[in-house]
Amino acid sequence: MFRKILIANRGEIAVRIIRTCQEMGIATVAVYSEADRDALHVQMADEAICVGPPPSAKSYLNVTNIVSAAMLTGVDAIHPGYGYLSEQASFAEICESHGLIFIGPPPSAMELLGNKAMARRRMREAGLPVLPGSDGPVTDVSEALSVAESIGYPVMIKAVAGGGGKGMRLVRNAEELRHQFALARAEAAASFGDGSLYLEKYLDSPRHIEVQILADRYGHTVHLGERECSLQRRHQKVLEEAPSAVLTPAERARLGELAVRGAVAAGYVNAGTMEFLMDRERNFYFCEANTRIQVEHPVTEMVTGLDLVREQIRIAAGEALGYGQEAIRLQGHAIECRINAEDPEADFRPSPGLIEFYHAPGGFGVRMDSHIYSGYEVPPYYDSLLGKLIVWAKDRPEAISRMRRALGELTLEGVHTNISMHRRVLQDDRFVRGELSTRLLEEILRPEVKLPFVNGSVPVSAPGSANGQVTVRNEEDARVSEEGARLKEV
Repeated sequence: MFRKILIANRGEIAVRIIRTCQEMGIATVAVYSEADRDALHVQMADEAICVGPPPSAKSYLNVTNIVSAAMLTGVDAIHPGYGYLSEQASFAEICESHGLIFIGPPPSAMELLGNKAMARRRMREAGLPVLPGSDGPVTDVSEALSVAESIGYPVMIKAVAGGGGKGMRLVRNAEELRHQFALARAEAAASFGDGSLYLEKYLDSPRHIEVQILADRYGHTVHLGERECSLQRRHQKVLEEAPSAVLTPAERARLGELAVRGAVAAGYVNAGTMEFLMDRERNFYFCEANTRIQVEHPVTEMVTGLDLVREQIRIAAGEALGYGQEAIRLQGHAIECRINAEDPEADFRPSPGLIEFYHAPGGFGVRMDSHIYSGYEVPPYYDSLLGKLIVWAKDRPEAISRMRRALGELTLEGVHTNISMHRRVLQDDRFVRGELSTRLLEEILRPEVKLPFVNGSVPVSAPGSANGQVTVRNEEDARVSEEGARLKEV
């Protein structure tokens, strides 16, 4: 087992990793930027080294400084957490070249699954259902138009190296495709250093369901059930739960088998996630793979009883899983709410600043993963995530009730948060009934306008329209207009 681990991250995930290391008797090294000098992970670690000024590019993404810190402190391994360097195969290779164990999958699997076009092809070859789309990246708008014509509109333009909704555009016709293609390419290049795009058939209001997998280097791969991640805002997850409220035991077994098959086909080792979309006819389609620990991993921990960070460390240290699929049992239901420093009343604008008072909820079945404290200054340079509120109960209705109670206890003063948004979601009848889709949150936050479907101008919440009026000829026009308003804001 490792003697000392460096955590190449910040915030709640750094704190989360340190806690598991402490339980395993492993010393920890924190890295931090000048803006995070007083951060909780810095205070909790056995050692801490500043790796640069506040901007992430000069600190948490500064590979030279992070590897130098690892060598200086004599660590055995580096845990990248999520985000930042966690899915960069080149960073994993650099770690290996310096005799450091990268706690994650091998670079070959990261390269394959990190390229979404390549991942689609490999999963299709492995027998996983994949949405119709381009067979690899499209070179120019002419090829994109040809692909779109063959699979039929609407289609999604997606970044090959994408994530978090960057480089992603929904287009419903050739004119929109011509306009959006260049914009998506520019955004992808700016966000990921790679402007390559591919096309995929658009599913209207699907469910987003992902499967957690674990694989050791000895050929043992298991799945830990699924997470329902359909509650999203601008392609960013905000609330997750496990298991899904709608899957039958047979569907759960089939989805898990598909996830394991895909992981094996990619040569995957360590913890990872296979993501799927489910359409209204309950068909599953492989979406993408995440080659790291997920933000929402706690809900899987709560229903399986497994510490996923501990499993990551064990696998990276060369240990076998020590259990098979038959040992995995899902018990109860868990829900996670991501608590962000943002203002729902100002289009969710980030809200950095001083946390004047913080009180975390407690009680049976309640867990708060966070890095904040009263007097903590939320810096303006990083992601707005303040923490994750997680609850567990014997079933979904009780979990919803417990989350409502926990949200009522959670107190954060000094910065704006999205707590009120979560309270609104937990009270929505559609959510309570389990009628989820990737569009539900937007519908809850902006109830669909009831329009008289006749020719002429009617009021629609559409930024940029003259006097808030757009012309609709039928119900489909009205729906597209409302969708356009959302896209324009994105």
